[in-house]
Amino acid sequence: MKMYGRAAETAQRIVDAFREPERLPKALAPLFIHRKDDVPCRKWSWHNQLLAALAGTSDARGLRQWSALGRKVKRGSKAVWILAPCVKVVRETDAATGEESRRSILYGFRGVPVFAVEDTEGKSLPGNERLDEWVRGLPLVEVAEDWGIHVDTYSHEGRDPLGYYRFAGRKAIMLGTENLATWAHELVHAADERLTKFAGPPAMLEIVAELGSAILLETLGHSHEADLGGAHDYIARYAEKEKKSPVQACSDVLDRACNCVALILDTAESLQQQPATHAV
Repeated sequence: MKMYGRAAETAQRIVDAFREPERLPKALAPLFIHRKDDVPCRKWSWHNQLLAALAGTSDARGLRQWSALGRKVKRGSKAVWILAPCVKVVRETDAATGEESRRSILYGFRGVPVFAVEDTEGKSLPGNERLDEWVRGLPLVEVAEDWGIHVDTYSHEGRDPLGYYRFAGRKAIMLGTENLATWAHELVHAADERLTKFAGPPAMLEIVAELGSAILLETLGHSHEADLGGAHDYIARYAEKEKKSPVQACSDVLDRACNCVALILDTAESLQQQPATHAV
């Protein structure tokens, strides 16, 4: 089977993903979270959907497809390469009857460039106008933008996560619920990754994010959204994995959580002090 253009390099990315079993489920999960979305890549092969997921996106399209939606690819964006089959039609003649037939033969693959939604700008995607407005109004969303983090929403179903922070490759905070506590939790994750590169066991990372989220929302005056009771229950579940009481677990990560909150607020303050620019 021949590989044309960047097809060999693209196929190797699929193979490499299987060499990192701890990374593969995390990359594949969004495929099922978004499985009912009305976007072209839901009709792609699983291999091509995996390539898009490994690149950190759940929606990738060609230049013409984005243009048809009133969006354009941002300058300097890199393409996500997927595999397109190379097919040719051959004519065959039945030796016994002399009847002629046609048959399609797959003789190779070629690399095809597409671009992630995170790397486009322009009109809101159909059906997303209300959620886009909610995202734009999130407190401290400018901090995420300053850190190069795309903030977006997805359809939450069943036991899907309420939100997640994607830090490998193209950074993004994805929200499956209109909830400030979820937003603050993922933003603290982003700050923690910047400060510590996520040092420590997963349970402690979650305690940092949940404690930091509660501190951040209380600081901003969103006491109701902070949901301290829910935060305590969340922390208790993860503290149990560390064989610690919630109080001890919070005490152990208090400095780390506070450093995350300070980084977020300091960044926001710095952005407010920057002189406004006006288009000419």
